[in-house]
Amino acid sequence: MLRYVLTFLPWIAFAVLSTNGEARFGAAAALLVSLVLLAIDRRAGRGWDEMVIELSSGVFFAGLTLAAFTVTPAPFGEYGPAVSVAWLALTAWGSLAVRKPFTLGIARRTTPAAVQATPLFYRVNAVITAVWAVGFTLNAVGLALLLAFAPHATVAIIAVKVCGFALPALFTIRYPQIVRARYAA
Repeated sequence: MLRYVLTFLPWIAFAVLSTNGEARFGAAAALLVSLVLLAIDRRAGRGWDEMVIELSSGVFFAGLTLAAFTVTPAPFGEYGPAVSVAWLALTAWGSLAVRKPFTLGIARRTTPAAVQATPLFYRVNAVITAVWAVGFTLNAVGLALLLAFAPHATVAIIAVKVCGFALPALFTIRYPQIVRARYAA
């Protein structure tokens, strides 16, 4: 679970620091966090396939930081949180489209090589990545709707943000356990 918190730390920083349509400092902080995490992960010997979300985060926040400091008014305005989660949705859906679910590299770190070679390993990770993709998509849509129709509904916005990450994370923890139990029986 800690790994997922670290993976999404740039997004958390952006969500916390980008308020009222002001993306500059949130984007810059998220970019800095992204770069630090990438450097730490590479020094720890993690492969690029283990850092798909981290790489995607770096690209997104580099572009957003550049735009936030050069474009007025701020890019995406008050829709920044929805757009940022939509980027994660595109990353997850894209990884599925190229048949390289972003969770594969992460799962390889804790899974024996014999298991990694099975079609079931791929299928489990494809399902987990699809759940993340759906979660990100629903999160982005929910945020966009709230920001359009109830921008001052802070509790609802926070709830959507938290659920959009927490529910897929819980699924990611539980689903492999369910599959293992099913195949052990």
